[in-house]
Amino acid sequence: MSKTLVVCYPTESRHVEAIARVAPGYEILVADQDTIPEKIFAADIFVGHAKVPVNWDSVVAQGRLKFIQSSAAGLDHCLAPSVIDSPIVVCSASGLFADQVAEQTMALLLGLLRGIPIFYRQQQRHEFIRRPTADLHRKRVGIVGLGGNGRRLIPVLAPYRVTIRATDYFPDQKPPEVEELLPHTELLTLAAWAEILILTLPLNASTRGVIGQQVFDAMPHGGWLINVARGQCVDEVALIKALESGKLAGAGVDVTAIEPLPKDSPLYDHPNVLITPHVGAQSGPRYDDSTRLICENLRRYLGGESLYNVVDKRLGFPHPSVLYSV
Repeated sequence: MSKTLVVCYPTESRHVEAIARVAPGYEILVADQDTIPEKIFAADIFVGHAKVPVNWDSVVAQGRLKFIQSSAAGLDHCLAPSVIDSPIVVCSASGLFADQVAEQTMALLLGLLRGIPIFYRQQQRHEFIRRPTADLHRKRVGIVGLGGNGRRLIPVLAPYRVTIRATDYFPDQKPPEVEELLPHTELLTLAAWAEILILTLPLNASTRGVIGQQVFDAMPHGGWLINVARGQCVDEVALIKALESGKLAGAGVDVTAIEPLPKDSPLYDHPNVLITPHVGAQSGPRYDDSTRLICENLRRYLGGESLYNVVDKRLGFPHPSVLYSV
């Protein structure tokens, strides 16, 4: 039986040709979101991101698939329990779009602090009214999760003379600009200290809904939340309550628990909320960059070399020491 490599992310012919060059002897089968649930069963290697349900239990039981190179940083789309328990090697795209996520974070954060949602609404009404704004400089910033995105954000924030603390599964891997790196179990300690809380954590069983009422209650009154991680990491009922009570001064969200965000969500109408529709990783060269990582890891995998972004499947993300950088 010939070996097959299934591709499922937006590609041009030059991307497919580049993949074929580093995987000689493999038939390249291009799928889309409509066909991937069927075509995945032909895969010895899968590269891309299935955004639709896939019967991973049956894929694992078939015993053919050996390697997944995701084109996304989050792996909730493929880390089913059967995949976790299998010998399938999984690599993520963690860090690949860290520059873009950092820019999105800063757009949301500075927009909120400088009152852009309020001033934009005034502009629509042809009003020119000065109102109070807040500063980023010298704030206490807490980052939840120091994967590729969280680590890239640190040097972007540092020139604003902020004090940065963070939580992570690997508290021994502290970047020099971080004042204190706490274990992930110390989330409430971080929340109690931070004036601004930025979420860059993955979605897995332990992080689903982890940012809830306890976290908001712990935060200083008038704090700010930025979520560029996954929407389901946040309890949105608790978030709305914290915003309406004034406990949170504002929130910037690039991700929501349900996407698209339902039209009747109170988040749309809150004056101090900025919403962007999960565009944090968008960039002009996104698929060129994706293909570059895919080809490098394919070359390494087929050559028996160490891989970038190889995932600890129990945790759902890679160790900082193997992160890929653009």
